[in-house]
Amino acid sequence: MKAIIRTTRFTADPAATEKVLAARAALIAALRAKISGPSEAKLIRVDERTWVDIWRWDSPADLEAAAELAPTLPEARAAFAVANDPTAESGELVDER
Repeated sequence: MKAIIRTTRFTADPAATEKVLAARAALIAALRAKISGPSEAKLIRVDERTWVDIWRWDSPADLEAAAELAPTLPEARAAFAVANDPTAESGELVDER
């Protein structure tokens, strides 16, 4: 199985920084309590409004399970309530050094 990286870029009101961090942490915990992953999650703040969230999934099946589960989770709804204009893309991890 090959790892999959999912990157989500979004903006948020700078005054909502604590809400962004808390909602993201709750979502990750909720996913990990129910399925395998994400195995890693890293959050980058590009500027005061722009964020990039990078999640590693150990297999395409793990990401697929998360995609099916997330819409049913109140933690996902809360996380996306503070994230504006999210765009996401996924790809196979081909090199890691």
